[in-house]
Amino acid sequence: MRAMFMGEYRHHIDTKGRLIIPAKFRDLLGDKFVITRGLDGCLFGYTEEEWQKVQEKINKLPFNKKDARMFARFFFSAATECDIDKQGRVNIPTSLRKYADLTKNCVLAGVSTRFEIWDASKWDQYTDEASSEFSDIAENLLND
Repeated sequence: MRAMFMGEYRHHIDTKGRLIIPAKFRDLLGDKFVITRGLDGCLFGYTEEEWQKVQEKINKLPFNKKDARMFARFFFSAATECDIDKQGRVNIPTSLRKYADLTKNCVLAGVSTRFEIWDASKWDQYTDEASSEFSDIAENLLND
């Protein structure tokens, strides 16, 4: 059965880059998981099993296409294998914190087979914009 991440959790990232992973996410993640650059200015987190599936999909992209090469480089070069410490925290590398503008207040959002880590103010802005368009988006996606 595939891991199912859901819910929204707010935590602080400390000055050393440590962020608490919600207990419900930790239960799904096991000993190790992967974090990398995501889309829309957030980070993506994957279980090891899901990461393998993502790798396989991306590796099927045509390497002779510039966009495919660029995406793969950007996505994989930032990927890091993470461990959760005894306090339930993970250390987010500086490069990833910088990419997602993570400074203090963070949101961890479950998105089915992955979770996302957002700067709280960026998440609030994103969800405000998305909520005003949610019905139209659903209608466009679900009527095909």
